[in-house]
Amino acid sequence: MAAKLKMFRNAGQSQRFRFVVLVIGCFLVSMTFIVVSRPLVFPSLSSRLRPKKSDVEPKKAADSSPYSAPFMREDEQTTQQSEKNAEENLQVKNNGAVADPIEEDKTDIDEVLESTSETEEDRTKNDGSSDRDEPHNRMTLPTVSNYTINDNVQVENKTAPDQPVQEIKDVEKKLSCEFSDPRVDICEMSGDIRIPGNSSDVIFVESPGRNEVFRFRPYARKGDEAASSRVRELAVKYSTAAPECTVNHDVPAIVFSAGGYTGNLFHDFTDVLIPLFLTSRPFDGEVQFVVSDMNPWWIYKYLLVFKQLSKYPVIDFDKDKGVHCFSRVIVGLRAHKELSIDPARAPNGYSMVDFGKFIRNTFSLERETMSNIEDLAGKRPRILIIARKQSRAFVNLSEITRLAEQLGFEAVINDGEAGGDVAQLARLVNSVDVMVGVHGSGLTSLVFLPPNATIIQVVPWGGLEWISTLDFGDPAKDMGLNYVQYSISIKESTLRKQYPKNHPVFKDPLSFHKQGADVVRSTFMDKQNVKLDTKKFKNVLWKALEHIIQ
Repeated sequence: MAAKLKMFRNAGQSQRFRFVVLVIGCFLVSMTFIVVSRPLVFPSLSSRLRPKKSDVEPKKAADSSPYSAPFMREDEQTTQQSEKNAEENLQVKNNGAVADPIEEDKTDIDEVLESTSETEEDRTKNDGSSDRDEPHNRMTLPTVSNYTINDNVQVENKTAPDQPVQEIKDVEKKLSCEFSDPRVDICEMSGDIRIPGNSSDVIFVESPGRNEVFRFRPYARKGDEAASSRVRELAVKYSTAAPECTVNHDVPAIVFSAGGYTGNLFHDFTDVLIPLFLTSRPFDGEVQFVVSDMNPWWIYKYLLVFKQLSKYPVIDFDKDKGVHCFSRVIVGLRAHKELSIDPARAPNGYSMVDFGKFIRNTFSLERETMSNIEDLAGKRPRILIIARKQSRAFVNLSEITRLAEQLGFEAVINDGEAGGDVAQLARLVNSVDVMVGVHGSGLTSLVFLPPNATIIQVVPWGGLEWISTLDFGDPAKDMGLNYVQYSISIKESTLRKQYPKNHPVFKDPLSFHKQGADVVRSTFMDKQNVKLDTKKFKNVLWKALEHIIQ
């Protein structure tokens, strides 16, 4: 360029004039090109001034997810509009909403964009927490609606100026119920839901055309008439006419009953607390409980559990006068089996091991594992004997206690019932290495035992092995406990004093099972006590000691 300028200087006046015009023209064209294509010609400079693409734009893998916000932004037209959209998208991300990716404009220098995109793809592949993995990490519920509990997409997007809030709500509106499960009925809904206090209604506000009503009792013992008689029926309904909101909630709600058999330790856990853990734990405290058939004393009894699962005070559905409005509601609790969890059906693969950790953390229990024989350092292993006071009681309790102490145990006697102080019972049970008791609600205390502890269940006479295994044997194994089952003989049952030797109670106990649960209970549970044969039972205690030694 310098040689050409020198040549022009030596030329005539006319040539010099033409050159000046040419230079000025080239300069103007070049400056125009630079201004128009600045972000494309200088991508590295642009990336330094603007937020990273991974921080501003949504993750590309989320395109196929039904939970991404269902809209796309308009294409960028100018540099100023591009910067403005970037700031808006960053604000949306900070507020928890996710927008779909932008289809970029095609230009004459696509090679530059492609090379930049490839560079970012390479970085993503080398990163263990790539954006493409996110949809696989989302936990979906195993029931009807398959919402994502930990989904980072919000129902409302108040910061996106180019998308009306109402359109997002319309897409996400949904109500679906599952009534085929043998244990529970449950409805899930997302949209405009209103719960008038002191009523039986959960109202799903919908446009005209649907008027279905789903009536059921939100308690995890479906089909049990005695339990159902103590649970108020609720109505989940579509409606265009709904009362005005008096309280708006930013978190989801779970509606359930605390009626039924609550007050019995076994049913407290298997019918309410474990199902409540399953249903609410994925929300990490950001959930509101709305409870029907609520007894304040019962809520207070398990207040530590409720506070651990929800950051908000419980709403008494029966007495509250307000109209509570939510964008998401679950009516009913998930439940799998007696006093246990099926990880294959549970959100996040929760198991009874997880529930045990949750309980120990809730009650600040010290022992996260059982001490082995070396850790005892001269101390005797502790055994808790559950001494029932009415039916299925140990007749020879003192004899059993002496046997345990002769084998080297420190024996502790308790009825296994929490009363009003669950924390006190939890600390006691967590301090022992072995727990023994006759089939009954007191064995529910196994939820407080440290992992690898041993539970011994004594099964009364009457063909009760199956229900004993179902209620406590399987849950104990699911919690990582050592389980020993001891079925008594006729000689160890007090039924010998009530019936002759040839009575069907002894000859054909299973015939009573054909007559129904009430007959089984009145015959083999309510009227039977246990007198253990200590010579036989000694071998059972030795098994428990072997678990400690191992």
